[in-house]
Amino acid sequence: MKVTVVGAGAVGASCAEYIAIKNFASEVVLVDIKESFAEGKAMDLMQTASLNGFDTKITGSTNDYSRTAGSNIAVITSGIPRKPGMTREELIGINAGIVKSVSEQLIKYSPDVILIIVSNPMDTMTYLTHKVTGLPKNRIIGMGGALDSARFKYRLAEAMGCPASDIDGMVIGGHSDTGMVPLTRLATRNSVRVSEFLSTERLQKVLEDTKVGGATLTGMLGTSAWYAPGAAVSSLVQAIACDQQKMFTCSVLLDREFGLNDLCIGVPVILGKNGIEKIVEIKLDEAELNQLQVSAEGVKATNTLLHDLNL
Repeated sequence: MKVTVVGAGAVGASCAEYIAIKNFASEVVLVDIKESFAEGKAMDLMQTASLNGFDTKITGSTNDYSRTAGSNIAVITSGIPRKPGMTREELIGINAGIVKSVSEQLIKYSPDVILIIVSNPMDTMTYLTHKVTGLPKNRIIGMGGALDSARFKYRLAEAMGCPASDIDGMVIGGHSDTGMVPLTRLATRNSVRVSEFLSTERLQKVLEDTKVGGATLTGMLGTSAWYAPGAAVSSLVQAIACDQQKMFTCSVLLDREFGLNDLCIGVPVILGKNGIEKIVEIKLDEAELNQLQVSAEGVKATNTLLHDLNL
């Protein structure tokens, strides 16, 4: 199993590290445009192999995509990170050209590759990848919902003072501060609805904190977060590589599911060896459907900006 990670910055390097430590891939290739940067990150990570007990081979390449040939899965993290005060939408002009070029290079050398998109604005970059590559919809996956759901579970566990492993919950909708739809109604602690433990007011606070989770960290760190995004990506990669048939929220191209069409947005899916094995069309109540529709309108508005870029 060969995995390529494009972008050797904090998120890409964390992703490569988690994949290696989980020891399910034979090789991870890091690619970056900066001279010797990916090679240095790869060497640093390989020097942890005997300490962390993994056998995965990690190599680096400065913009040489021939080194990625035969990749089963490729992760695109490249692009500029979000800076304090910058919305994901403001990134589109710069990152769209990068994602287009990278995806085309990956497919050139690995025509059967499954692509996982991390670059922001993630839903629009996932949609762009569909438009410029023409790959089947099961082979292009946006990461955002998996990260948003992990942040939601963290906030729920924090509010209840319990281990995160007790919590099950998901966030659907767009990967943006205004687009997320945390499903508090369906969240549980060991199969018991969280509403049995938390007041309506406390649940609302959890919801609000989840929706600004990325912006909160950006303000604290001065750049985008990397540990949780890297872990989220590695979990998606492992589910595909090991054919786990696990459910995650991912940004996928919809064709009338949830009443939505011709956009990529976060919904629950089953991941396995073919990438997206199935979109799980869970039953939402009227308020949740309305929130998802509003989120979709926001994603579509960002998508319209692609028309002016002549990509």
